[in-house]
Amino acid sequence: MRIPDAKIDEIRNAADIVDVISREVSLKKRGKNFVGLCPFHSEDTPSFTVSREKQIYHCFGCGAGGDLFRFMMEFKKISFVEAVQEIADFVGIPIEPESGYSEKYKAQEELYDIMSAAVRYFTEILHKSKEAEEARNYLVKRNIKPPTQKLFNIGFAPYGWDNFLTFAKQNGIDLQKAKTLGLIDTKQNGEYYDKLRGRIIFPIHSTNGRIIAYGARILDDSEKAAKYINSPETPIYSKREVLYGLFHSKEEIRKLDRAILVEGYMDLISLFQEGVQNVVASSGTSLTEEQVTLLSRFTRNIYVLFDADAAGQNAALRSIEILLKHDFDIKVVSLPEGEDPDSFIKKHGREKFQEQLQKAQNFFEFTTSKYASEGKFDDPATSAAALREIIKSLALVKDELKLNFYIKSIARKFNLREKLIEKELDEFRKNASGRTETRKAAAPGYSKPNVTAAQKANPYERELARLLLSGKEEIVDYILEKVGSESFSHPNLKKIAEIVAECHKQNNVSTANILDHITDENLREFLRLWLMKDEQISTISDKWDNFYISGKLEKDTLEHAVQTVRNYFVYKIEEEIKSNNELIQKNNDEMLHLELLKRNKELYEQKKELLNN
Repeated sequence: MRIPDAKIDEIRNAADIVDVISREVSLKKRGKNFVGLCPFHSEDTPSFTVSREKQIYHCFGCGAGGDLFRFMMEFKKISFVEAVQEIADFVGIPIEPESGYSEKYKAQEELYDIMSAAVRYFTEILHKSKEAEEARNYLVKRNIKPPTQKLFNIGFAPYGWDNFLTFAKQNGIDLQKAKTLGLIDTKQNGEYYDKLRGRIIFPIHSTNGRIIAYGARILDDSEKAAKYINSPETPIYSKREVLYGLFHSKEEIRKLDRAILVEGYMDLISLFQEGVQNVVASSGTSLTEEQVTLLSRFTRNIYVLFDADAAGQNAALRSIEILLKHDFDIKVVSLPEGEDPDSFIKKHGREKFQEQLQKAQNFFEFTTSKYASEGKFDDPATSAAALREIIKSLALVKDELKLNFYIKSIARKFNLREKLIEKELDEFRKNASGRTETRKAAAPGYSKPNVTAAQKANPYERELARLLLSGKEEIVDYILEKVGSESFSHPNLKKIAEIVAECHKQNNVSTANILDHITDENLREFLRLWLMKDEQISTISDKWDNFYISGKLEKDTLEHAVQTVRNYFVYKIEEEIKSNNELIQKNNDEMLHLELLKRNKELYEQKKELLNN
């Protein structure tokens, strides 16, 4: 469903971001803003700030921020449309989708409804049908208790070719849509039949809890059929974008600020049942960029826990590369030979499992141990190749402080010079980016955008940029007419002015709308941070008092904008005069002196004219 832009603006203008966020976060008034403990990372001192005036939020601890829609999306892990709908319900504004989109929305909702109905059918069969006795015994054997079965909506598809098909017909389910979802299939003659027969059904939930797909495990392993059948790609399900169990585990992951990544459904369910509830599963597929991006919304600390066999360990290596790209802090848990998470926790319990987590290795230790066990360090040629593989992974680490520690560890481990490792590292980075990238020092974790350079810019340029974000059409119109976005010297302020100019053409210069038009996340965060500082311009010296903003002049008025534009040009004139005088002192060219003195005279006249107006 697509919601008209005008309706989105109406909802945004009707809602108060403080009221919206206060439902989820305890806020206290501090000056003009409201502060509280950030819901997106653990902290003891409030750094989460909400501005009622600007209708935005920003955390000075982790960098999270945006408008009220962004908050709902990030906090509840829902789509933009769902966020708009929820806030619309909160303020009592009905939403009518744009023509052409309502049909698509209805079609998707029908698929959700069919999948939910199918899962209800399969769970009822499991718990009530005589045909499911074998399935119930199987789950007892696997020690999956009834409350856990219900929590994860586990079901059973009975043997036979038309059980679900009959249910679908009796309940008016569109059979073609059921086929799209992989619940039924067709013979060569076009007749429908049950695709899932004699299988345990593991429903897959979206992050906000809707049932979107399934994994179906065969009950009789002796049958010559695939052990698992999984949902096909559908309009409501993309396997690359979903992590099994995340809906159930997301709050625990956020609370502990770490996740455990396993491979299969049973691994996750067994761990969850034993109280290890910060766990997600890749569902037996290779970890994808989309899955890692999704997980990064909840934590960047992860324990990779795959099977102890060669296939599981190789899958762990592949996962490490993707996780490093997304700046995760990675630990790898190696279980005893022949064990998987499901079998281990059932044999040894939660306490022993936690001990295994404490023994986890960082990615360098794990990779080194794996290569050593394979004999790759027994020969100089294979040693060099293996070490280059480790350094290749190291090149993905973004945290420079952490990277330096890894370099030192490799140097000590293999008795090599750090410079040699750095050279190899730079070579990998050069090949990856197409150019040599020099490494700059950076602190671990979140790094705030640099606003220092903007603070050193023409102070009246900063004030003009702030006034452009006041949301007042007459002020924006005046500044753009007199100064123009092209006159701004600081690159970030210039970009902001250009975006305001674009929004001005659309007759919407609200801060939230301007943020919506910024596609560069770094610039968006720079703007939020800069606005939240609510910086007051201080006079540079007493001489500015004659024409700078007096305490009697109210800010964010047209009169204030007029004075700021004047002061902006006066400041530029003063800077040019200062630069000319420095040139005169440093240069002995008399002709140049005369030209600069002539120019200074013109500048003094311009300044006088400005001050007298």
